[in-house]
Amino acid sequence: MMNIGEAASTSGVSAKMIRHYEELGLLPEARRTESGYRQYQQADVHTLRFIRHSRDLGFSLSEIAELVSLWQNRRRPSRQVKALAEAHIKELEQKAAEILAMKSALEHLVHCCHGDDRPECPILDGLAAEGGATDDAPSKRRVPVAPRRPAH
Repeated sequence: MMNIGEAASTSGVSAKMIRHYEELGLLPEARRTESGYRQYQQADVHTLRFIRHSRDLGFSLSEIAELVSLWQNRRRPSRQVKALAEAHIKELEQKAAEILAMKSALEHLVHCCHGDDRPECPILDGLAAEGGATDDAPSKRRVPVAPRRPAH
């Protein structure tokens, strides 16, 4: 048996997150000593490592709950696990495409900016444009320009 600090150190999951995972039901409620301290077994640490590895791969807490349930069910069909992982891969691919589009739009704005002492800045103009910096396809090599504010 180990206390929450030892379980945290051994699993690589903070004590705060261990308590959170218990509240969510991802980890069974810890046994308590007579004085109320949580006590964990090696199996709990193993589950915490499983959760940490799942989080490292970007699975959501609800997906992790499903994965933990499947992992603990020795009679589960592996096709359920594979389907969950494949769906997550598609989500990651979509996020990666969105990040690459953001990067491309920002690169275009940076390319259009002289970066000198002049106050004109295509980066700020692009960010202030009605649709934002990503409306303009980078291949067009134009920067959306926001309307100028009247001087007061």
